[in-house]
Amino acid sequence: MHRSMKNCLRAGARVLIMGLLVAGPAVADQKDSRLDGLFTALAKAADAREAAQLETRIWKIWSETKQQEVNRLFSQGRAAMQSGQLDEAIRLFSAIIKMRPDFAEAWNKRATVFYMQHKLAESVVDIEHTLALEPRHFGAISGMGLIFMAREDAQGALQAFERVLEINPQSVSARINVEWLRKQIYKHGA
Repeated sequence: MHRSMKNCLRAGARVLIMGLLVAGPAVADQKDSRLDGLFTALAKAADAREAAQLETRIWKIWSETKQQEVNRLFSQGRAAMQSGQLDEAIRLFSAIIKMRPDFAEAWNKRATVFYMQHKLAESVVDIEHTLALEPRHFGAISGMGLIFMAREDAQGALQAFERVLEINPQSVSARINVEWLRKQIYKHGA
């Protein structure tokens, strides 16, 4: 893998993981009716600051459930991620998935932990589950882009990050990745 691709991959992964870790506390989920309006506003956001505020609200809704036990396990899973207890995080998110297989953010969090463990195939499977439940999940789509980059599939990564920009045209990290990938594809004729 080219050194510049590795640096871009590391930077993108840090941004994505930090976004996942700061998502609000675990009372809705991806079926919440507020999301449609938030996604409409996100697509029309005037600048990156406004888009970031909308993203935060979306992440908060995605992270909520109406089940106290799921919320407790989700909170513990996020804490385990933050403290580097990745096997424990996998165990907790897997327990949630068993209880609530329709909770997209549990799949997404487990995908992120698999990515952090360099288990890319497992991460892809969970991203696919996430996107089946919430096709607008820009975090999962960004994660797929990072996996394509790790696999040195610049074309696949480019398509993923362009999809993020369709959902959130103000995404700074997606825009940086798209610009960099286009240069790499042009430069290497990939």
